Amino acid sequence: MIVVRVELHSAIDGQVTEIARMAIDNIGGTATRGDYRIRTLRGRSTASLARFKVQREGRVHGHARLALHVWCLVAKALAAVGYSKEPR
Repeated sequence: MIVVRVELHSAIDGQVTEIARMAIDNIGGTATRGDYRIRTLRGRSTASLARFKVQREGRVHGHARLALHVWCLVAKALAAVGYSKEPR
């Protein structure tokens, strides 16, 4: 499992606050192509995110896991759960 955490680091007091989390699970594929389940979690604090309440879920299929950097998978994961466009 890949866990992507988004943290806010305060320039004023140095406090670090986790404000978002996403889990990317390997669910199959081959040695070179991967299939993944994507889950973003509900909450804006470490305590609420630790409850692991799924807010959005999606899938990425056929990702070239050896040829592409992990950030490419993260970008596909965000798009798979609907975070690729600004809300209207």
